Amino acid sequence: MSSDLLTPVLLGIVEGVTEFIPVSSTGHLVLAGALLGYHDEASKTFDIVIQLGAILAVLVLYWRRFFDVLIGLSGWQSGPVAFTRNILLGFLPSMVVGAFAYQAIKAMLESPTIVAWALIIGGVAIIAIERIAKMVTVDSIETMHWRTALGIGAIQCLSMIPGVSRSGATIMGALVLGVERKTAAEFSFFVAVPTMMAASTYAMLKDGMHLPHDQLANIGVGFMISFVVAMLVIKAFVAMVSRFGFSPFAYYRIVAGAVALVWLGLK
Repeated sequence: MSSDLLTPVLLGIVEGVTEFIPVSSTGHLVLAGALLGYHDEASKTFDIVIQLGAILAVLVLYWRRFFDVLIGLSGWQSGPVAFTRNILLGFLPSMVVGAFAYQAIKAMLESPTIVAWALIIGGVAIIAIERIAKMVTVDSIETMHWRTALGIGAIQCLSMIPGVSRSGATIMGALVLGVERKTAAEFSFFVAVPTMMAASTYAMLKDGMHLPHDQLANIGVGFMISFVVAMLVIKAFVAMVSRFGFSPFAYYRIVAGAVALVWLGLK
C-alpha cells in the first residue's frame, strides 16, 4: 500500500471506530491527521465527508427499522410518525446552528489543543452524568416527547466543538432527560443520519468541488473504510453500553486527552 493511500485508510479506520462511541470521531481525526501530517485545508472537508461512510452503516444495519417507518408513514401510523418527528427535531437545532457557525467550526478543526481539552472535559462530564442520571422515563424513540427530542438536539450542538463528540452529546443529553441507555444510543445513531448528511453535503458544496482529484479519491477511500469498520463497531457498542454503561469511554477520553496534551506540548 502506498504512503499516499495509507493515510486515508488509517483515518477511515479511526472514523469508523469512533463515530458512534462517545469519544469524538472528529476530534480523533484532527489528532490523527496532525500525527500523520494530514492537516491542511483539504483535510477539514475530508474529516467531515468520510463520516457519511459510517452513516451508511447505520442505514444498512437498521434497514428493517427504516423500512417499517416508511411503510408506517404511508398509513400515518402513530409510532412511525412519532419516530420521524423526534429524529427531525433532534436534527433541527444542529442544522440551524451549523449553517451559521460553519466557518467557526472549521477554524476550531485547526486546533488539536481544543480537541485534547474537550476530550478531558467531556470524559469528566460523562462520569458525572452516569452517576447522576438514574431516572428512566423513556424506553423507546416512538414514546419520546417532542420536547425531549428537541432538547437532545439542542445539546447535540455542543458537539460542533471538536472533541466534544456528537454521539456523546446526544447520548448524555438523552440520559439527563430520562432516556434509557439502549434507546439513547439508538437515537444517537438515527439522528446522525440527517445531521451528517446535511453537514457532508454542505461541506462538499462549499469546499469539495474545488478539491483536486487526488483529494476526492482520498475521500472515497476514507468513506469506504469507515463504512466497513462502523458496521463492525455499532452492534458491539450497543451490547457493551447495555452491560457496562458509558464510563469506560469516559476514562479513555481523559487518558487520550491528557496524552494528546503532553504530545502537543513536546512538539
